[in-house]
Amino acid sequence: MLKQQLRAISSLLTSITLIGICTGMTSTLLSLRATIENFGTLTTGIIMSAYFIGFLFGTTRAPKDIRRVGYIRAFGGLAALAAASILIQAIWIDPIVWFVMRFLTGFAISAIFVIVESWLNTMADNKNRGTLLSVYLVLIYGGLVAGQLILGITDPAGFIAFALVALLINLSLIPILVSVTVEPTSHEPRKVAIRSLLKLVPLGMVNAFIMQACYAMFYGIGPMYATYIGLSVAQVSLFMAAFILGGMLAQAPIGLLSDRIDRRIVMAFCAGSAAIMAFVLSQLDANVAWLIYLCVGLFGACALPLYSLGMAHTNDFLEKDQMVGATGAIIKVGGIGSIIGAPSVAALMQFGAVNYFFLLITVLTSIVCGYSLYRVTQRPKAGDQSHSAYAMLAPTQTSDELLTTLASEQEMLDEEYQEAQLDADPENDQRPSGGAST
Repeated sequence: MLKQQLRAISSLLTSITLIGICTGMTSTLLSLRATIENFGTLTTGIIMSAYFIGFLFGTTRAPKDIRRVGYIRAFGGLAALAAASILIQAIWIDPIVWFVMRFLTGFAISAIFVIVESWLNTMADNKNRGTLLSVYLVLIYGGLVAGQLILGITDPAGFIAFALVALLINLSLIPILVSVTVEPTSHEPRKVAIRSLLKLVPLGMVNAFIMQACYAMFYGIGPMYATYIGLSVAQVSLFMAAFILGGMLAQAPIGLLSDRIDRRIVMAFCAGSAAIMAFVLSQLDANVAWLIYLCVGLFGACALPLYSLGMAHTNDFLEKDQMVGATGAIIKVGGIGSIIGAPSVAALMQFGAVNYFFLLITVLTSIVCGYSLYRVTQRPKAGDQSHSAYAMLAPTQTSDELLTTLASEQEMLDEEYQEAQLDADPENDQRPSGGAST
């Protein structure tokens, strides 16, 4: 069943991999170009924060787009918006323009993530949701790594790097537009308030907020911390790559495990292991660089799967028509965590408490571990849910053919209905009048 689902959504996964490559390239590209243009540290920081502001707005808009035009059209429109915003930043090198365009990029990318994740959640069931989301995140992380490598062979001071990002975003449209794409049938999505999710699945909300804060800390401040403890520029690159690689390799096995046993137990194990690794990392310096790479890889392997585990756990307790709204709410909560997380640890480092970087992450992941174990005692494991119905949308089939097929099916139903009525009506009984039934 899982293999059939993966084949059915292979075009969607290809598209999101290309989006992941672009996401990996964009942040680093803009940071380097802002430095070249002498925007200043504070200005650059404000520009980069616009992405997360747009991220929050995108999570609200995506469910509306899905209800109005469907998954595929919504994906296409948002991808076009993201590509345009990137190209405008290459044409107009101005901090205000960049702030607005960065906002639009965050808006479009977050809405695309909502569309893809709600699409995947709708097509999955409790038996394979963790595995399916893990495959999705493995592709995202692989895209992030590939994006960094591609950026390394381009010149951030020129136009080509920006054009390449826009080109890849546009190419991401091709797989889902020109292939046989499986799209969930149209359940009318229900709005799901964050307050409702906090009551229904509190662990999912707490996990999303805390872990996205940790991710923002690591991605935003991690390179600065690595430099502080004495790692060179090349070593900092390995430090960040080890984190992503560890998460990428662990996603699928941990997701598969979570489909076999209670996800909350798996979440507690991963969060507890991440807390141990973070504490060990807080005690290391550049004299043992190889040990740092090993520990940060193990930290990524434990910490990065927690997002998909929390998402899968949340959707285990939802109806199909709640999943789109719930995905947007989860990403919104995570976005708030991202906005709060990085500035918080940056403030600590600004006042000289650099050594508290990994200690703060240790505390946060320990909270997730403890709360996961607590929730096991408060509620039974979610039961299995059946697969939803799917519509195969072949691009070669015309509207007339669809209408003809529907009309034929309706005629067959009408004939069956008329026959049933005749059988039920005694006045139309065709048996001989004097013949008693035997």
